[in-house]
Amino acid sequence: MSSIKPDKIKSMLGLAARSRNLVSGETAAEAAVKSGKAKLVIVPLDASDNTVHDFKNMCEYRNIPFYRYSEKSELGHAIGKDDRSSLAVTDRGFAAAIGKLLDDVAD
Repeated sequence: MSSIKPDKIKSMLGLAARSRNLVSGETAAEAAVKSGKAKLVIVPLDASDNTVHDFKNMCEYRNIPFYRYSEKSELGHAIGKDDRSSLAVTDRGFAAAIGKLLDDVAD
């Protein structure tokens, strides 16, 4: 695993947030998933079991890529906000690029 990948993932999340192609927080991310706007969902490793369970089920049901990555504080910092318990990327291009990076980190 390259040490550049995590920084690149967080950088891409920041770009998606600044271009308004990312929503954050449980309520906004859930609304994006249920409305079909979410193209990829990230829940941090330190999120509650209930949050993980709920988002995993919502994403599986709607065939939306679901990832566990980083920690709440780091994800929040990457997008310029406080701790975030979930992120939903709403742009196909960003979702594909971030998903590929996350897949590479998992390998």
